Amino acid sequence: MAENNYHDEVAKQNILKMREVIETLPSFCRTYFLGIQEQTSARTRLAYAYDLRVFFEYLHNVNPVCSKMEITEFQLDILEQITREDIEEYLNYISYYVKDDKEITNDERGKARKLSALRSLYNYFYQSEKITKNPTALVRTPKLHEKEIIRLEPNEVATLLDQVEAGEKLTPKEQVYHEKTKIRDVALLTLLLGTGIRVSECVGIDLKDLDFEVNGIRILRKGGKEAIVYFGDEVEDALLDYLDERDHMIPCTGHEDALFLSLQMKRLSVRSVEKLVKKYASRVTTLKKITPHKLRSTYGTSLYQETGDIYLVADVLGHKDVNTTRKHYSAQDDLRRRSAANVVKLREH
Repeated sequence: MAENNYHDEVAKQNILKMREVIETLPSFCRTYFLGIQEQTSARTRLAYAYDLRVFFEYLHNVNPVCSKMEITEFQLDILEQITREDIEEYLNYISYYVKDDKEITNDERGKARKLSALRSLYNYFYQSEKITKNPTALVRTPKLHEKEIIRLEPNEVATLLDQVEAGEKLTPKEQVYHEKTKIRDVALLTLLLGTGIRVSECVGIDLKDLDFEVNGIRILRKGGKEAIVYFGDEVEDALLDYLDERDHMIPCTGHEDALFLSLQMKRLSVRSVEKLVKKYASRVTTLKKITPHKLRSTYGTSLYQETGDIYLVADVLGHKDVNTTRKHYSAQDDLRRRSAANVVKLREH
């Protein structure tokens, strides 16, 4: 049986998870999720469902009225009874709480995301004229502080790829596996570092998506938009080396089209790539927590330093809004401005 498109398969899995979560939510949430279906991805709806479940569990735990009924029995009019103060107390609560003996915390970004999910729910029913109040509109979004961009320096990139090839710092057990995956791992990390694609885009690549005539790869961006990403000679060499090995592999049924295969001969997962990057990067630097997304930041920084073209960087990275790119690479703008300070000479010494 031929494999379904990777991204379609992920969407199906999210839909199945979504159905399970909906069973734990008030019945009016079904109407809401059907209503936003055309404007949102399955992944977004699932994230909203998880966040809304946290809110309704909070109400069930702290509200005397809500505690007398099951969450699935909550009626739509409960949204009318919630005030701005209730929502602000909720945001304060999720800073730290314990569930099933597990401590859970939310920083400013976690709070902002959960408030966004709640706003979406309220906006839907308010605009549908099913409720008359929208207290979420009165609650300020938590102030988000800019995160420092963590990336590898050029010498660290070279050291990382050397480490992937040699595997010298790996444990004896890791070295056994390294001998079997070295060529694949070099191709994978070279591709991530040489194109800046997302890890989900990377694992979704099929063999037919590669075109060495133009050195391009067809990928599916966030939001379902198809794009062609171009790669240079180093990436080409690493991919061709891996494809020589890949030609002799016998994939499991349903995984025949996948470019990157695991030792089990199945499509490599996002989680597997995250663990793979962590394994190698931890041997290069212990001061930086390097993830696949940090490799993407490394590429974006290098591209911006070489070109100075923020619009090109935004386009290559697949950012819908150039302001997203500018926000991430504003520190590089500052470095460029500083370097300009001594470019213009006023007098010859």
